[in-house]
Parts: sequence; structure tokens; C-alpha cells
Amino acid sequence: MNLDALLPGGSSSVVLIDIVAAAANFVALVLLYRAFTPGEFVNVRARAHARRRKELRDQLLAQPRRRVRPGKPVNLVRRVLERLRLNRGEEVRKATEALAKAGWRSPDSITLFLGFRLASPPILAILAFLATPLIDRHANGLIQAAAGLGGALAGAYLPNLYVSNAAKKRQQLIQRQLPDALDLFVICAEAGLGLDAAFTRVAREMAPNSPEFADELGLTAIELGFLPNRRDALANLAKRADMASVRSLVNTLAQSERYGTPLAQSMRVLADEFRKERLMKAEEKAARLPATLTIPLIVFILPPLFIVLIGPAIIQVLATIHH
Repeated sequence: MNLDALLPGGSSSVVLIDIVAAAANFVALVLLYRAFTPGEFVNVRARAHARRRKELRDQLLAQPRRRVRPGKPVNLVRRVLERLRLNRGEEVRKATEALAKAGWRSPDSITLFLGFRLASPPILAILAFLATPLIDRHANGLIQAAAGLGGALAGAYLPNLYVSNAAKKRQQLIQRQLPDALDLFVICAEAGLGLDAAFTRVAREMAPNSPEFADELGLTAIELGFLPNRRDALANLAKRADMASVRSLVNTLAQSERYGTPLAQSMRVLADEFRKERLMKAEEKAARLPATLTIPLIVFILPPLFIVLIGPAIIQVLATIHH
């Protein structure tokens, strides 16, 4: 069939070039769309949820049932605890909560803590019993036994005391950065972000300056997308932080979720309140400073001052008496 006969005044070669160019443009548009648009949206979303579930499971489960290499020290401690039946019960739950408050939520943290708590009393008792003759050569067996008993008592309390101090330091760091985090929450709420996206964004912005609080917020963001009840995720944040200010934040967020109150306004009020509280604490410390410096002033400053002022006169008097 002759295209020149069908197209008046046209050429078949020009028509073929136009058809090829249109097909090439269509193929290029399809390739660009496939390149910049993720395919299989349902699978991508499912994989994202699977990653979040796995991350939450690794962080939240205190005793995951998993196989470890036989030569790993943690595995040996776990076997000893299982033989003695010390890895279950109410004490383990309390220890897990205490470690979570201190920021230790790794799967092996509870195993190591229970192992240290089991081994520290006899180790410190033996060390105290053996070190007593080195300190006091005249120490008898009764003194050594008393020293060993004291070492055992110290070993029983030291692991819990160490975890408690670590939790208090972590709470102080969180308390210091809480007003700044609330300001970021206000900005995210005014920008139209939801609660999940706000937690994720604030955690990312707070990570360089406050990794402790960013860790808690990031874990809460994961729980908000994982747990069936969103209030449980907020309650877990209050339980891990265990602070009055964080509980106030959690109550405000829970009320906003339940009654639909404006989140930005509530966050702004809380931010102003916590900032004023931090300023009042700073003023209180400044007001206590003169009383705190009284003892160092008396002990370290006044004696050298008296020596400098009275020392030459005393030297002259002593020289005169000597002559």
C-alpha cells in the first residue's frame, strides 16, 4: 500500500518519523514514571511494617528465645540462670523495667545484669576476705569473716545501685532537653504532622543534642505503629522515663488523641511551663550558691589568707625573740 497516495501533499517518511518519535516519547515517559515511582506499593508498605515489628521486638523483649553461639559468654550466663531458674518471675520483670529506665534494652542486658547480681556477692566476699590481712596484719579470722560478710552485702546492693544511678542520670538529661523537644512538637503540630510523624521528626532532630531522649521518642514512634492501642505506647513512654514532666506530656497527648483537642496549643502551654520550671531551678541553685561556698571559703581560702597577712609579723616576732 502506498502511503504517498493516501496522504495528500505529504511524504510517508515524515509520517514514520513522527510515529517513531511519539513512541520513543511514550517509552521515555513510562521509564521515568517507573524510575521515580516505587512499584508494588502494598509490598513496600508490608516490608516497612515488618522492619518496624522486628526492631520493636528486638528492643522490647527481655528474654528472646534465640540460639546463640555456644562459645559466647552471654550464652553461658543464660544457661546458668536457666539451671537455677533465676530468669523468670516478678524480680526479673522489675529488673527489666529498671534496665529500661537506664536505657539498656538490648536482648542480653537482663541476662548480664542477673549474672552480675548473682556473681558479685561471692566475688566481693572472697576479695574482702583475702584483702583484710593485707590491710591489717593483726586481723584475725573473725575480722576476716566480718569483712567477707560486708563484701557480700556490698555485692548484693551494688548492681541495683549502679542501675539506679544510671537511670537518675538519664532522667536528668531527659528533663534538661524536654522544653526544646516540646517546642519541636509545637512546630510539627502546627505544620500538620500526625502524632507518629511528629515523634519520628522530633526524635531525628533531637538525636545530635540529646540521644537519650531521642531514643525514647524513636521507640515510642515505633510502638505507635506497632501496638494495637496507641495509648499503650504513650503509657510505655511514661513508664520508661518515670518522670512527672514526661507523665504530663503523655497525659496531654492521650487527651488530645481521645478528645481531639488542639495539640499545638497544649504543647505550647507545657513548653512554657517546663521552661519556667527549669528557670526556677536555675535561680534556686544560684540562691544556694553563697551558702554552699561558705565551707570551701573557710577551709581553703581563709587559712592561706591568714598566713599571708599574719605570717610576716610572726616571723619578725620570732626573729626578735631569737636575737
